Amino acid sequence: MTDTAAPVTPATVVVPDTLLRIGGRAVPARSGEKFSSINPATEEIVAEIARGGAADIDAAVDAARDTFDSGAWSRIAGAERGRILSHAADLIEQHAPELSALETAEMGKLYADTVAGDIPAAAASFRHYAGWADKIAGEAMILPDVGPQHRFGFTLRQPLGVVGAITPWNNPTVVAAWKIAPALAAGCSVVVKPAEDASLAVLKLADLLAEAGVPGGAFNVVPGLGPEAGAALASHRGIDKITFTGSPAVGKTITSLAGEKFRKVTLELGGKAPQLIFPDADLEASLPWIAMGNFYHQGQVCAAGTRVIVHESIADRVIEGLVEFARAAVIGDPFDAGTTQGTIVNRKQLDRILGYIEKGRNEGAELLTGGARVGEKGFFVQPTVFRGTNDLTIAREEIFGPVATVITFKATEEAVRLANATQYGLNAFIFSQNLSTVHSVIPRLRVGTVWVNGWGVPDPALPWGGRDASGIGRELGRRGLEAFTEEKTVHLGY
Repeated sequence: MTDTAAPVTPATVVVPDTLLRIGGRAVPARSGEKFSSINPATEEIVAEIARGGAADIDAAVDAARDTFDSGAWSRIAGAERGRILSHAADLIEQHAPELSALETAEMGKLYADTVAGDIPAAAASFRHYAGWADKIAGEAMILPDVGPQHRFGFTLRQPLGVVGAITPWNNPTVVAAWKIAPALAAGCSVVVKPAEDASLAVLKLADLLAEAGVPGGAFNVVPGLGPEAGAALASHRGIDKITFTGSPAVGKTITSLAGEKFRKVTLELGGKAPQLIFPDADLEASLPWIAMGNFYHQGQVCAAGTRVIVHESIADRVIEGLVEFARAAVIGDPFDAGTTQGTIVNRKQLDRILGYIEKGRNEGAELLTGGARVGEKGFFVQPTVFRGTNDLTIAREEIFGPVATVITFKATEEAVRLANATQYGLNAFIFSQNLSTVHSVIPRLRVGTVWVNGWGVPDPALPWGGRDASGIGRELGRRGLEAFTEEKTVHLGY
């Protein structure tokens, strides 16, 4: 494990075994092929990882099904599952520096943010669902008599079966935990296809779960490319549910593949969140949150609030503050404790962001700061602030980069209309000191989550998910657990 007292650098990253994890064993891909994991800050290879394909997905699903059907995990006491998941949470915390270093090396997120935020949040998810593992219960009621027969009814909540999980690159460990922890707590077996840009931390997570006592076939990891391993998992006849976090375009494909087999689906597909800033907002307290909502993890966050919808009376102050935050960013090595802005995940995404910035200029948006790549090595881009309208492409489409668009409004009704004028519906921000304003606006926003006077990592105790192009279903909370169960109704006559 990496020593927390020593400086962490790419040279100190401890790369786990890069083979697949199937049925409790580390095995090469059936094809023998590998793919390269690239450090986006240096453009150097971090590791060569086994490139799983359809045959490997078959093997992983078979292992998961055998383990589920045998009852080695699905039918042990819930308290025992909880004990093992709690142990897993402890191990995740103990290995936080190692997991964080892997994430930073693979996708350029600030090491300081990951070790203090994402990995503790992943451990918290396992600990939360460990507490639920022996509390999964149905309902019971006395039913009306039918003639001379008395009747009693009850429901059972049973583990759904084999779950296929496809995880994203931007927050690989914590989002994997959101899917894996409730599925395992419910007694399901899981096959994970991690993002090819961020597979190493999930492979390490598999080793930690095995150390905690999760049976091999109950948790399997098959790294690989989306069109190969991902498509094979989503369409596999042997799974009972697919849970996916990623883009709407891929989400449509996942839904189509899973729908052919009538599999259950949970999708979290990103967003274009509005930040509604009312005239009475405490700007001194709010501006750091508003800036974080745009620039945290270089804007590579599905919940990023990149539409800054601000009352015209305070627009200049908000713009001045956002521009100041953007220009103060220290862009560089994400392992360096002094860096405040890391890298874009890969060259393709960097080019995509720069293309959106150019489109913003061409469509008449006012560029206030930023807008350019930084350096010639590594995938760095300046935090960028535009002033424009909600009709601009940069205000309509998810850029997944540090690009804010400031839009002004005159009245509350206009603010709500602008906020809802999007295909997405994941989350929204409200900044106001007036509780009447806050409570009148919350129910009118077409989103799954509303943050008031702040922002942060979703808490595992509360549901997370969106509507419209932001996805289907909910993760986290009790609903996130029940999504991995099947409810069975029993009518008992006596």
